[in-house]
Amino acid sequence: MVSKITWISAGTKTPFLARKTFTVDKKVRKAVAKVCGLGQFVFYVNGKKVSDHELDPGWTDYRKWIEYVIFDVTDLVQEGENCIGVAVGNGWFIKTDEHYTFHFADFMPPNPNPYHPFSDVLVLALTLTLTYEDGSSDGITADDSFKTAPSPVVMSNVYGSETIDNRLFQPGWNTADFDDSDWPCAEIVPEGEAPSGKLVEQFQPPIRVIHTYEGKKIRTVGRRAVSDFSQNMSAMLTVRARGPRGSVIRLFPAEKLGSDGDVDQTAKDWCEVDSQITLILGGIGEETFRMQFTYFAGRYVGVETEGGAEAVSIQADAITSAWKEAGTFVCDDVRYLQVYDLVEKAIEANMVSVHTDCPTIERFAWQEPNHLMAPSIFFAKDGNLLWRKFFADMRAGQHTKEDFFYDHEGNRVYPGDGLVPSQCPCYVPNVLPVPGMGSFYDIIGWGSSSILGVYWHYLFYGDREVVAENYSMGTRYLAHLLTKRTARGMISHGLGDWGNPRGEYARENVETALLYADTKAMARFAGILGKDQDESRYQGLAEEIRTTYNAVFLQRQDNGHYAYRSCDHADAFVTTQACEAMPLFFRMVPEACEEDVVLSLKESLVREGAFVSGEVGMPYIIQAASRYGMNDLIAEFIMREEHPSYYAFVKDGFTTLGEYWEKNPRSHCHDMMGHILEWYYDGIAGIRPLAPGFRKVLVKPYLPATMDRAEAVYHSVSGDIRVSMVRSSGQVDLSVSAAPGIAVTIDREFLGE
Repeated sequence: MVSKITWISAGTKTPFLARKTFTVDKKVRKAVAKVCGLGQFVFYVNGKKVSDHELDPGWTDYRKWIEYVIFDVTDLVQEGENCIGVAVGNGWFIKTDEHYTFHFADFMPPNPNPYHPFSDVLVLALTLTLTYEDGSSDGITADDSFKTAPSPVVMSNVYGSETIDNRLFQPGWNTADFDDSDWPCAEIVPEGEAPSGKLVEQFQPPIRVIHTYEGKKIRTVGRRAVSDFSQNMSAMLTVRARGPRGSVIRLFPAEKLGSDGDVDQTAKDWCEVDSQITLILGGIGEETFRMQFTYFAGRYVGVETEGGAEAVSIQADAITSAWKEAGTFVCDDVRYLQVYDLVEKAIEANMVSVHTDCPTIERFAWQEPNHLMAPSIFFAKDGNLLWRKFFADMRAGQHTKEDFFYDHEGNRVYPGDGLVPSQCPCYVPNVLPVPGMGSFYDIIGWGSSSILGVYWHYLFYGDREVVAENYSMGTRYLAHLLTKRTARGMISHGLGDWGNPRGEYARENVETALLYADTKAMARFAGILGKDQDESRYQGLAEEIRTTYNAVFLQRQDNGHYAYRSCDHADAFVTTQACEAMPLFFRMVPEACEEDVVLSLKESLVREGAFVSGEVGMPYIIQAASRYGMNDLIAEFIMREEHPSYYAFVKDGFTTLGEYWEKNPRSHCHDMMGHILEWYYDGIAGIRPLAPGFRKVLVKPYLPATMDRAEAVYHSVSGDIRVSMVRSSGQVDLSVSAAPGIAVTIDREFLGE
């Protein structure tokens, strides 16, 4: 922001307001503010909220790096008296545990490394630079000339609970003519107690409101009125209310309803998500409340009132960082559109400057979807800058050899140099392996986003600088993985095919295939950057891993055909969809055995009549099946009316994708299994990049039998690509267009020609 930053506070752990008046006596050419309030802030100039941002700044590891936000406020600054005001709330900076806060399930051992607040007080840093028409300039920096007061938001919990007391609301507090004579001056935060993270301008897309849903009352259960917004989402509530001073409205959000029709905050057998938004009326006629520093998650809200309070109306502003579309898909089979919407809404709800595991229960930045879901999300949403933020979080979270945690006896545990944690940023580091389940902190399927996430970003956006920026991180992470290999050269310490409905995790198969993919990607990165020795070394290492993998797992079955044997079964030759698909996708299969393994994959799909996979294996199963001509099976499986199936969620009344293949999963809003969107674009529309940034494209479309019309448009960084199909009299009319400069090759094989 400036060479030396002054942080100020109100000396509290609870939300506060800060304001400063100043006089402008010349015509302003430019006015630029740089603001950072931790954990979250809202910025005002002369009584007006400056931007359409929500929940600035982005969540980071505040000990490593902190984002500030630049605002152009030229149009808001006026000649004469002016006022800047900032409301600051908790976020992750000082987590509040009132009402629901995350805790690990009972089957996991106690965590000896709990959350630690980043400071003893909430803080604010701000500069305002005024450049005048005459070329002169002035500057304002947050210091002890600022005045502070308690916020009407008296409690803000990062998991969605917030208490707003309008008896503390001071009208006009952020305007120049407000009398702040009884407000105390701000406190300067001593240098040794100030945030230590490096200040970086916020560069990812800001969180914005993308749609407003009106709550519709559907019933009364006891003393509670239940309203339905019609959409599960991450959102900020606005309530118009009236009632006597001190009367109360309590709102209880939930993803689902119970058997009695009331809101159900139970997350299956995991926990009770007792989130609550509490509104205390100021008795000023009709008054408006809006959440400021957190967001609720759900579709429904139960409303209780006391003391004569009345909720006149309730609306929910759905928020996301993924508000810019990258692609559209339309067809005449409405089921496909319902599934698309299910996944897209889950993506939006889980993008709030980090990629959350789920908005309801954890709100942790688990890393695995940042490579497993990357192509699906990149086709649907612009992930360019958002993923660069995720990579910055990974680089900040990557371990050095000196980093340590504690075990249950208080001894130091050193996770290892180069490790990329499964969560970045990680606010509650659960570093110790869970007996019988493996590590939830050091997981190759999660940490590999530091390499494979970069690979997908480069393929979609063609930005060599992203490869260069993250090359060292990938080098160090791969070196860490190599220290984890078993005596026979495998990786087997993470979660394998996590989410597999039958517990077929096949750790060695899955994790070693990812080790191979990481190594091949690093070889490609080295080639892109002209690091010839690294490229040769990584290519040799990849071939060694591939050879060892095939020697261990690729075996001849009793029928004489080769297949990949699951490591989970020592006494029987068992194949799983993930075990066959991953080596096919990564091209690890010897040419002489490829036809056999394809057959084994197909036999497994036909035998099950469904996708039987977790989130790690799923994208590779779908993509391998599509590559080898099994699109009909994919279309059949995703439209099953019973689980496991995407369409089953639609039939169950879901409006976002569930966490697992079941009617009542722990979370009703997960995007981790949403890999089918990738197939909409590269399977149905058949848009497949042959060069980074889609400069060269293969179009190999497929029109499901239940469709007569389909069209997809992808707004690539090289320009738009459009594919449309119309079936008439048994023939498919295919139309393909692309922006100038995009080389397109068309293959009509999957159209039956």
